[in-house]
Amino acid sequence: MTLFLGQCFTIAQKDLRAEWRTKEALNASLAFSTVILVLFSFALDPNPEMMQEFSGGLLWLVFLFAGALVLNRSFAREMQNDCLDALLASPIPPSGLFLGKALSNFALLMTLEFLCLMEFGILFNVRWLQKVGSLVLVMALGTWALTVVGTMFSALTVNLRLREVMLPVLVYPMMVPPMMAAMILTTELLNGNALAGRMLWVRVLIGFDVIFTLLGVSLIDTVLVG
Repeated sequence: MTLFLGQCFTIAQKDLRAEWRTKEALNASLAFSTVILVLFSFALDPNPEMMQEFSGGLLWLVFLFAGALVLNRSFAREMQNDCLDALLASPIPPSGLFLGKALSNFALLMTLEFLCLMEFGILFNVRWLQKVGSLVLVMALGTWALTVVGTMFSALTVNLRLREVMLPVLVYPMMVPPMMAAMILTTELLNGNALAGRMLWVRVLIGFDVIFTLLGVSLIDTVLVG
């Protein structure tokens, strides 16, 4: 287990180091999310009553759209110089490769989401620091759900010419249950309410994360090797 975890962290470190050097996915997704937030702020003319109902939904829509840009690069960057074949031929098992890339994607998405959250608070005048601990928990659970599903489908579409189009088409329908839970919980927290009355949705997020993480680890060998 120690060796396996070390292999996962090695892959994650490699991807994070490569992204830090170029910042391609992070810069593109941050610029995209900023444009969406600015357009929403002009189009909706937000007021306190509207934000009490739609704040969580708006925020997670931005996370979902911008996250696709990060996830699409997960396996695509390995296509140059047959790097993916070299990784599959290495002693690292496909499950370790999957979890390592999922960890790096999770770190990038959480960084992106915190930046978007600060922009969201400024543009929509939303005070999110009052429940920051619970908000981080919901963001982590929802982001891991997006990460494991997106990383799996990124591996599945890596050889397609239209992978930039196919990845959102495949990922978004799968993300309906966790996104519903994350939106409801985030809206409650941004309105100053506690999670105690919404524990069912927390359990939905946890169950989705556990099930799809196990499915990803089990099926990644078939997806990558066949």
